Amino acid sequence: MCGLNIRKILVPLDGSQNSFRGLENAILLARSCKASVTGLYVIGFVLPSKNAPLSTIERYLLEQAAKFMARAKKHAAKHGILFHDKVLYGNEGQQIVSYAKKNNFDIIIVGSRGRSVAKEVFLGSTSNYVLHKSTMPVLIVK
Repeated sequence: MCGLNIRKILVPLDGSQNSFRGLENAILLARSCKASVTGLYVIGFVLPSKNAPLSTIERYLLEQAAKFMARAKKHAAKHGILFHDKVLYGNEGQQIVSYAKKNNFDIIIVGSRGRSVAKEVFLGSTSNYVLHKSTMPVLIVK
């Protein structure tokens, strides 16, 4: 039995191995606590207007997000975990913290470093932001 009051777990995903390790830990906790997992993929640019066509890079990033989220959903299902997915646009850290708060998640499980190697020092800039700005518990996975 879990012993914790965790029903909703948010795990930010970016396609990196570190984010997938975060998903692995979210699945383990979800199984123990009988919780659901939501994967959040944030595309680091401003949402295009509804009338503007997507650029080649925007289309590519959306396709990559969809592929990774499908892989994550399949992996969670193999372990009997209900997995929801969400794709947002904008600043990764801000979107993660805002989405978690608006949707009343119990915990955020995030990889220590993602794809943005140039921004990293000890913790990734996104995980560092989430750790310091979140009002809910954050588990950082190395």
